[in-house]
Amino acid sequence: MDVVKASVEDVEEIKSLIDVHARENKMLARSLSYLYDNIRDYFVVREGGRIIGCCALHVTWKDLAEVKSLAVHPKHQKRGVGKALLKAAANEAKALGIPRLFTLTLEPDFFVKHGFRKIPRESLPMKIWGECIGCPKYPECDETALEYVVE
Repeated sequence: MDVVKASVEDVEEIKSLIDVHARENKMLARSLSYLYDNIRDYFVVREGGRIIGCCALHVTWKDLAEVKSLAVHPKHQKRGVGKALLKAAANEAKALGIPRLFTLTLEPDFFVKHGFRKIPRESLPMKIWGECIGCPKYPECDETALEYVVE
């Protein structure tokens, strides 16, 4: 399974994949504008020329990066796609010298299964909350904060 960096040609397909999960309230939706602005953060997995999974690693500070928008097409779940995307994100963080990852998620069990541990949201630096102002769930966030130590 090859995990590769996404390109601008992938944006619409990434959005469609994220939208599948956002409609089920399993993750936050992302606009096309957001995805184009942040495309360098994204990884994708393809099968048969179609994107079946995506994930972003967004550097937040010198010692912290966020795993965002991890989505796997429902027909391809439980085949290691999500695990491979998380591994790619952790490997990139390690290469960049970033020792900790975090995520805010509506699906915490998946991340716990892959080595993340739950943490209080308040323990994260204020800098990460800037994006929350534009969220439709603000200020009633129902996401769980988790952290992973990069080895």
